[in-house]
Amino acid sequence: MSAPIAASTARHWLWRIVCAASGGVTVNGRWDVRGGCVVVANHSSHADTAALLAALPPAARPVFGAAADYWFEVPVRRVIATSLAGILPVRRAGAGNYAALLAAAGPALRAGRTVVLYPEGTRSTDGVIAEFRSGAVRLARDCGVPVVPVAVLGTADVLPKDGRYSPAPMQVRLGEPLDPHDVTAAQLREQVVALRADAGHDERYALAS
Repeated sequence: MSAPIAASTARHWLWRIVCAASGGVTVNGRWDVRGGCVVVANHSSHADTAALLAALPPAARPVFGAAADYWFEVPVRRVIATSLAGILPVRRAGAGNYAALLAAAGPALRAGRTVVLYPEGTRSTDGVIAEFRSGAVRLARDCGVPVVPVAVLGTADVLPKDGRYSPAPMQVRLGEPLDPHDVTAAQLREQVVALRADAGHDERYALAS
């Protein structure tokens, strides 16, 4: 087993256990991607990353673009980011932020890995999915990979922003891979909103056990 797959597998099982102890996570949809891709997901909690690590298959070898100013300026957070979550440092604002995103995520995509981005840029506190920034679509286009919309539910109940941890059921809903040349950031947001609103239970499997 290669080092990236071994690390991804270890993270996957670690976060499956954590999520099971936190109320469980279920997944709707199937992962149908071979090679690199960009996942775009709504963001309301740090538990989003845990749920996605538990839900995505180890073969996807996911890494997460996240705010460098939050995750990498404090030593304890840096250890969590690099060792337990596979986070890539990304600048949230300022000149050259897309170039920094491309430099951070491009090598992972070229290596066939999944790069997860939260295009809202910060965690929602009211349940409303904010407008998506365009960097994720641009990244997928420039790197020649599909973009996959994903909705995450219930995580704000587990770990709300500036709130206390409380176990609750979580859910991850996987969309279909899309050609990034055929969608805009606004359309991807609509896809995520629709996935979150969809109450269908087809192809649903539990990761709580």
